[in-house]
Amino acid sequence: MTYVKSFRELDVYKLARELSRDIFLLSKIFPKEETYSLTDHVRRSSRSIGAQISLG
Repeated sequence: MTYVKSFRELDVYKLARELSRDIFLLSKIFPKEETYSLTDHVRRSSRSIGAQISLG
């Protein structure tokens, strides 16, 4: 059995980072009027996934 030395080695963490990046890129095409509301909320919540994994 192989143990990880850091949460950064976890596949789920790597996938969360990739998903967060994809969401950020997709949110760039949101309507301009959503820049500070929906866009900000979506970006923050997507980053939260990786943060929660690292704290776990």
